[in-house]
Amino acid sequence: MPIVSRPDEFNVEDLYVDLRAAFAAPLYLKCEGFNFAGSVKLKAATEIVDAAERDGLLAPDSVIVESSSGNLGVALSMIAASRGYRFLCVTDTRCNLATRQLMEALGARVHTITEPDPEGGFLGARLAYVRQLCDADSRYVWMNQYTNPSNWKAHYRRTGPAVAQRFPELDVLFVGAGTTGTLMGCARYFRETRPEVTVVAVDSAGSVSFGGPPGPRMIPGLGAGVRPQMLDESYVDDVVLVPEVDTVRTCHRLAAHGYLFGGSTGTVVSGAVRWLAEHRPGGGTTAVAISPDLGERYLDSVYQPSWVREIYGPGALEESPLPERVAAARAAG
Repeated sequence: MPIVSRPDEFNVEDLYVDLRAAFAAPLYLKCEGFNFAGSVKLKAATEIVDAAERDGLLAPDSVIVESSSGNLGVALSMIAASRGYRFLCVTDTRCNLATRQLMEALGARVHTITEPDPEGGFLGARLAYVRQLCDADSRYVWMNQYTNPSNWKAHYRRTGPAVAQRFPELDVLFVGAGTTGTLMGCARYFRETRPEVTVVAVDSAGSVSFGGPPGPRMIPGLGAGVRPQMLDESYVDDVVLVPEVDTVRTCHRLAAHGYLFGGSTGTVVSGAVRWLAEHRPGGGTTAVAISPDLGERYLDSVYQPSWVREIYGPGALEESPLPERVAAARAAG
């Protein structure tokens, strides 16, 4: 077992779940949630802070500030605590309670935006608040995950090569689109080293990232109300948009097989299964989807039946088939 002196030194890189039993699809899920930050955002956060330190942007009295729907905020909270910085996370009402409490437990301050910007939504309002804060006080240093090249470079250097090494015969890679850091890093890596690999972006319906109309989104993580500045669609071979109700159903289907994953993972898996059924129905395809996080932080939302019914209607989970063995066990009490 490894011995670490800082929490960002530990990350399980080579863990995959074979999803054929759950979805009858040739899909392997790369699990990125097994580290002290609990998500794929640990890589970007570490790379971003390392670069800020190298560039001399952080002083002893600096306050790191970032806009985040949750996972990057947790990762930065952890890194700030371990390196002696203060951290302020600017989030919005979609950030779940467990995530806010986790950041605060790590010593961060959390500011929650309650009103969306008329054009840019909650993300636009969060970014406006961060800019005002930094303009008013020079101690605040914005990491700016939305434009910071260290975001995508973390995945160009680590995530992409890890997938390529584990699956030398990879045909298709599915990556969720939020800031598009993970997507752009992996897509750039495979375009340069294995251009035959098809890279499919998976986004939430209602996100404007790929030019779709804006719509309400209640699950934090993927999607954006403002087009990501680092997104370069020339590196993306296809895009799948997933309605949030399908995200919820997929999460519950995974849970019925014993896997508690987060909302972003449900979106990516739902989009991947649908894309494979439409474009590679004959089998014989080697496909990998990246799972950003685990599901504990979503117990009061995605996995809370009353929340699901309130947001998506009383029949939201009716089409989420449980395996017969699970249904029988529940009927038996």
